Amino acid sequence: MFDFQLEDKVWFWVLLVIPVIIMIFIILQIWKYRAQRRFASSKLLKRLSPNQSLFKSILKLVVLSLAIACLSIALVNPKIGTKLETVKRQGVDIVFAVDVSKSMLAEDIAPNRLEKSKQLVSQIINNLASDRIGIIAYAGKAFPQLPITTDYASGKMFLQSLNTDMLSSQGTAINEAIELAKTYFDDEEQTNRVLIIISDGEDHSEIASSVAEEAAEEGIRIFTIGVGEPEGGPIPLKRNGVFLSYKKDSEGETVITRLNEDTLKAIAEEANGEYINGNNTTQVIEDIKDILNRMDKTEFEAKEFADFKDQFQWFLGFGLFFLFIDIFFLERKTGWLKRLNLFNENF
Repeated sequence: MFDFQLEDKVWFWVLLVIPVIIMIFIILQIWKYRAQRRFASSKLLKRLSPNQSLFKSILKLVVLSLAIACLSIALVNPKIGTKLETVKRQGVDIVFAVDVSKSMLAEDIAPNRLEKSKQLVSQIINNLASDRIGIIAYAGKAFPQLPITTDYASGKMFLQSLNTDMLSSQGTAINEAIELAKTYFDDEEQTNRVLIIISDGEDHSEIASSVAEEAAEEGIRIFTIGVGEPEGGPIPLKRNGVFLSYKKDSEGETVITRLNEDTLKAIAEEANGEYINGNNTTQVIEDIKDILNRMDKTEFEAKEFADFKDQFQWFLGFGLFFLFIDIFFLERKTGWLKRLNLFNENF
């Protein structure tokens, strides 16, 4: 078992040189063919240039492309870690419950409530050190998105995949998100347990506060972050990014969705937490950092790959090898291959 890292991914852009070279080669071959046809017939050209080989030209192009690809990967410097170690960490278990109901499409906060929520969670993760994270998506139902882990990169990847179409049932079942979050925490480890709910608080279940109180009894502190504006806004309906209309109710009136701060404050209060307005990203990050810093850290074990070793030298060696071959490749037919006549050519 092993893991790998890419040190400087920006060098992958060098690979764009390859299609450019191929395009230039094709254009030159077409130009050369047309120019030769104007000069003489194909039979006469074969007599005048019997050793000219299109195959060798293509082979030189392939070898040059391989050389560029290898040198590009060498500059990226892939690293392989083959040693899996158990390390001790101290931190807090944090589960993010992100509201993905349709009301989160409202654009009363830029770019919209859901994208703002994802930005907030991503920024919070960026400021964590040794804490473990998990992610839950919820609307009318709650869905486990990422179990407790120290892999922040995976966390942000799963976070970006959240959208309002991933759950068919609509509503804001905060109570189900809280119940699901309980299963994320390991009863055998006495870590500080934090649930951060990011929502507009609309269409919530009436039992959310009582479920939050039960969670508090199990040692889970709930912090709520409200996204949106109290005056609210309409819910745009789009297809492939193109605006179609605003969501309407059964009477044909445009639905206005509003931030319900009272609900989010009540949930946080029942679970020994705090409510934070999510409009100011910097302030949210500072508040969360302050909250986590005041908590006692619990030691836990985590598996990590260690001893990552550079692998660029292999690709550098192959790249130089292909360049060396390309320099000594001639574009005319090779004598001994010609004598073998592998393709039954008539000379």
